Amino acid sequence: MNFSSIWLRSFRVLLFPFALVYGLIIIIRNYLYDKNIIRAVEFNFPVLCVGNLSVGGTGKSPMVEYLLRLLTYQFQVATLSRGYKRKTRGYVLANDQTTAIDIGDEPMQFHIKFPEVAVAVGEERSVVIPQLLYDCDDIDVIILDDAFQHRAIKPGFNILLTDYNNLFTRDFFLPSGDLRDARSSYKRADIIIITKCAQDLPLQEKKSLTAEIDLLPHQQLFFTGIHYGAPYHIISHAIKHLNRNSEVLLVCGIANPEPLNNYLQHTTKTYEAIYFNDHHIFRIDDLNEIRRRFDRIKASDKIIITTEKDAVRLIKFAGHLKDIPIYVLPIETNFLFNEAARFNDLIVTFIKDFANKNQSN
Repeated sequence: MNFSSIWLRSFRVLLFPFALVYGLIIIIRNYLYDKNIIRAVEFNFPVLCVGNLSVGGTGKSPMVEYLLRLLTYQFQVATLSRGYKRKTRGYVLANDQTTAIDIGDEPMQFHIKFPEVAVAVGEERSVVIPQLLYDCDDIDVIILDDAFQHRAIKPGFNILLTDYNNLFTRDFFLPSGDLRDARSSYKRADIIIITKCAQDLPLQEKKSLTAEIDLLPHQQLFFTGIHYGAPYHIISHAIKHLNRNSEVLLVCGIANPEPLNNYLQHTTKTYEAIYFNDHHIFRIDDLNEIRRRFDRIKASDKIIITTEKDAVRLIKFAGHLKDIPIYVLPIETNFLFNEAARFNDLIVTFIKDFANKNQSN
């Protein structure tokens, strides 16, 4: 453990009293919702929620994309996000002229990769959903992105993600820990997914983690890992395969770059990195710094790697990027222990059962 990590942990311990106050506020808030003193809005429409209990990256975007790949062949799907760090306010439905500035980087990523999906953003989801259904009256299901802790809406189906390296069962409230909701809130989930697991996770550890989560009778637990695809050029989309001779400059503004660092360490010869804050809005000065750092790398087999989320914020510099070898590294969720089919069936059954119930009524 390096000095900065030790310092950060020590500093967070000092913030423990603030974490107790924050936790008390969250517990009271949840109590008011649980007792219907504050009422959540429930829609007579299939609403899937993907979220977590903590701040930081647990793999929500790859999971939303997994659901989109699963469902768009059978249903008309919409996604609804808050649109973090966008420059607009209120309800926005993505169209051909939309940029990441309008709706945020992750919704823009969904819009680019799944043009047939209605992608909307809005702070007050209980207000936005009726507007979305009015604008897109053929929608069969709405996926709420990062909404588990927002109790104003009661989704029909909750998917809770927790990072293998930072399980909610071992965490504490902000700012001493990473929890923005109480650990006990996991009971609201229908499915819990431990994300970012090693591909060869032992069966014995699976059993141990299952016991630690302490599932309720209605809950199902799954384990997923990360699969990285072949990098593609940010403008031309030409494919380039990484190998042990590749020297990489990583340009990265995500909450948890550690899995990406590990992947590049085991896939390439060497890599350097320029880290930005999560959801960083790139400026021309950033692009110039990326050029300077890249030019200092003397190898002939060298490229710049960035994430899909960062790419949607870099694409505004398209006129400057045509001759720069910036490649986007795609990421997908894969289910361990051959349990993808079981997960898929739970999701599709929820949507179909909802539709059949409405037809019978």
